[in-house]
Amino acid sequence: MNKKKTIAIIPARGGSKRLPGKNIKLLGDLPLLVHSIRYAQQHEFIDAVYVSTDDAAIKNVTLTYGAKVVDRPENLSGDFEPTVSALKHVLEVVGAGVENVILLQVTNPLRPDTLLKQAFLKYKEGEYDSLFTVTRNHQKFGKIANDKFIPFNYEIGQRSQDLEPLYYENGLLYITKASVILQNEIITKEAFPLEVNHPFADVDIDTQEDFDYAEFLLNKTNN
Repeated sequence: MNKKKTIAIIPARGGSKRLPGKNIKLLGDLPLLVHSIRYAQQHEFIDAVYVSTDDAAIKNVTLTYGAKVVDRPENLSGDFEPTVSALKHVLEVVGAGVENVILLQVTNPLRPDTLLKQAFLKYKEGEYDSLFTVTRNHQKFGKIANDKFIPFNYEIGQRSQDLEPLYYENGLLYITKASVILQNEIITKEAFPLEVNHPFADVDIDTQEDFDYAEFLLNKTNN
């Protein structure tokens, strides 16, 4: 009987408008995309690493660093196309035999070394259909209505350390069953939220300022 595979998928479109060439822009000594490729390649339980792209330069970088390319069709490469459509397309190209998919986003290039191993173990032991990483929020949020600020998660005067715990999806990694993706989902209602409180969780690159912050953290970590 054939072994059910665990694969990593890294969606990487071309044509970033806010930060042109973002996905192959050098972060440290490596193109941004390659940080996620190498992170996946470090884990023996990942059978293959796929990059879904519509861009020739991204494709060349992917192949140079030993990952596989799935050419993303134009109709799945628009600005408003959901990530799940790219994942589903990769599964359709790869074919049967994939059980688990690990989604690594290019825009979250820095991850704690042991995070994925811990997350995958939790995912397997708990027999979850999906798992994603979250970080606790320590900010005081509110809404503005009729020129008035209405606190959302606290009362005026309340200390930050006494806030009711709220969490945000940090994008560091996602693990899910291939069968879930084929139903057009990544995170199900039963997904396990794995808490990660680490400076890397604050990195999500969309602008030059985001890139500069990632570079600062990378240099600090390396030194």
